[in-house]
Amino acid sequence: MHVPTELQEHIAAGAMHDSAERCDAPKCHPETRVAVQDELIEWIEHGEEEEAPKKIAWVTGPAGGGKTAIMGSTADTCQEMGLLACGFFFSSFAVSANRRSKRCLVATLAYQLGQHEALHEVGERLLSCVERNPAVFEKQLEVQLDQLLLQPLRESRRKPDGPSWPKVIIIDGLDECEADQYNDVARSPHATPRSKEADQVEILSALLKAVNDPLFPFRIIIASRPEPAIQSFFTDIAHHTTRKIFLDDKYNPDADMLLFLESKFKAIQRRFQLPSSWPSKNVKRHLVGNASGQFIYVATVMRFIEGSSAPPHELLDQVMALRRADVSANPFAPLDALYTHIINSTPNPLLTAGWLSLIFCTPYLQEPLSENPLPARFSQLFLESSLGEASYVFGGLNSLISIPPVEDHILPYSLFHKSFTDFLDEPTRCGSLHVEDRRGLYRARYLAIWQSKLSHNLFFFSYSLFFQL
Repeated sequence: MHVPTELQEHIAAGAMHDSAERCDAPKCHPETRVAVQDELIEWIEHGEEEEAPKKIAWVTGPAGGGKTAIMGSTADTCQEMGLLACGFFFSSFAVSANRRSKRCLVATLAYQLGQHEALHEVGERLLSCVERNPAVFEKQLEVQLDQLLLQPLRESRRKPDGPSWPKVIIIDGLDECEADQYNDVARSPHATPRSKEADQVEILSALLKAVNDPLFPFRIIIASRPEPAIQSFFTDIAHHTTRKIFLDDKYNPDADMLLFLESKFKAIQRRFQLPSSWPSKNVKRHLVGNASGQFIYVATVMRFIEGSSAPPHELLDQVMALRRADVSANPFAPLDALYTHIINSTPNPLLTAGWLSLIFCTPYLQEPLSENPLPARFSQLFLESSLGEASYVFGGLNSLISIPPVEDHILPYSLFHKSFTDFLDEPTRCGSLHVEDRRGLYRARYLAIWQSKLSHNLFFFSYSLFFQL
């Protein structure tokens, strides 16, 4: 397919799964994450045979759970099997701004469809559309998708019933899509900036419209963190069409991480001529336990140990003794960068860090005489200066902490990552987010409650707080 200039200018080539820009993108280690990949391939090939077929699969889970690696490996497998129609990998850290925006999404997907050898006629229809309406790329996303994808599929004389037709579209990192701004705030001071959540929901709405079209032949896999706007869309709007795959213990990540560690350590043994008994099984189990099901922890540890700043066994010792040692080279810099990025994405990062420190790093919001955390509802009542403030403070933290439903007054806040408290406790790791005087923060909140008009409604929990002052 000859690609006209108008289309070329609106393609984000770096967002394609096999682009040079993604040459260092994470992929699943051989023989790991097999269960979730098998489930996705099974759904792609035979999902229409299910009692209640779903056209969208939402792959989600905590930050660092390996979603991008799984999507990259799944895309490679689908490409080899002839199942991949097209894909788009968002990245907030990409050099190319086109991978952080919705602007080139539809054009990039349409271009890949037109390049597929089984979709030659669709490609010709796409080119005709661009020639007739070169301004289509400036239309709203839903209009672009209709004119560049749906109409060429509708007009194609060849039906998508042959074995050569691809079956799936893969979109990764939707939560990393940032907002496109259409107003000049300097000239229009009263204009409201568009939020990234609005653009993310616009993408989801357009994709949902596509899968609801009876002539749209593809399934769509969307991977993202469980951010509130995305989660709300799949829960409230697209639940009848969506299959949710949450990356939890069901997929046995501990066994996968242990396999990953054993493979990596064997390579280090060969490289440095170390004994096969190094490291011990207990060390590997300790690392897997610290990871809390998140591949990013063990991957970061192994990248550090594979470095050349010191012999591997010394670097491993630094990791094992991190909480006790004054470490000058931080082996968790990538993980810390991720934590910092997520917290700084909240409306008030310092307030968020303060709340997190009180809940997870002090005994103040635990049951008296025990280490059991108090219910999340209790923590909200204590920490909020105004009703609903907890939703404001924790609105963007679904990838780090588990937040109970509003109606649940029993469950506490809980962490997905055990290592997150290490990050908050160590000033050299969390930097300006470190809360030095946590006791002072607690006292200030306590006194503010009793000085407020709400104090008469809160006397019932004073007994569990006063003695801690």
